[in-house]
Amino acid sequence: MTEGTTSAAAEGVDTLTRLEQEGEIAADYLEGLLDIADLDGDIDMDVEADRAAVSIISDAGGRDLQKLVGREGEVLEALQELTRLAVHRETGDRSRLMLDIAGYRAQKRAELSELGAKAAAEVKSTGEPVKMKPMTPFERKVVHDAVKSAGLRSESEGEEPQRFVVVLPA
Repeated sequence: MTEGTTSAAAEGVDTLTRLEQEGEIAADYLEGLLDIADLDGDIDMDVEADRAAVSIISDAGGRDLQKLVGREGEVLEALQELTRLAVHRETGDRSRLMLDIAGYRAQKRAELSELGAKAAAEVKSTGEPVKMKPMTPFERKVVHDAVKSAGLRSESEGEEPQRFVVVLPA
């Protein structure tokens, strides 16, 4: 192995270790939150796409956890930011951690992937760009990924909170 390969492998291990640490800090923070709110839930940690991913799941169907999702995921977004701040406070580094509660984000990701694929199919058939409704950064990222996998390109336009995706012909 060359020196460059060794340092790249070590850097990958360091990144994984750092992301696992972020997940541990986030899990501790969220467990405290669940205790305060007197809600039952299990914490699941993973590393996905160079991000720490933390999920709160429930065996009881997650009805209580829906309170932590809120309308259109608004509470989930706020909790994700608070959790990122808790990680930042402990590590000093900005976190890109993704939080999912009761499978909300996983379900939303599937719906958005389908929406992006449909928009891409429409652009392929008409040759005209398609402007989508305003979305959160998470939602736009999922749509961009779906459009890219369909072989087209897309851009985000507008200003928050009215930023939206435009799917463009190839």
